[in-house]
Amino acid sequence: MTKKKRKLTAAQKAEKQRRKQEYMFVMMNGRQVRVKRPPTIDGLDIDTFLRRNADPTWLVQNEMWHLLGSEPDDE
Repeated sequence: MTKKKRKLTAAQKAEKQRRKQEYMFVMMNGRQVRVKRPPTIDGLDIDTFLRRNADPTWLVQNEMWHLLGSEPDDE
């Protein structure tokens, strides 16, 4: 007879949830690998957030000329 699976404790559940939010699984060379998630602001990646919200003056001061000519895209 097989062993019954035991339930996770509250601390183990919290740790599992934290790991799910911090890491993601991707396929590399035919294997599943855990990698850190890219940083986000309000659920958007950093470039998209800057493209939507940055002032042109701020972009020039921070040498982000590649974002100046682009129009905000609706993602």
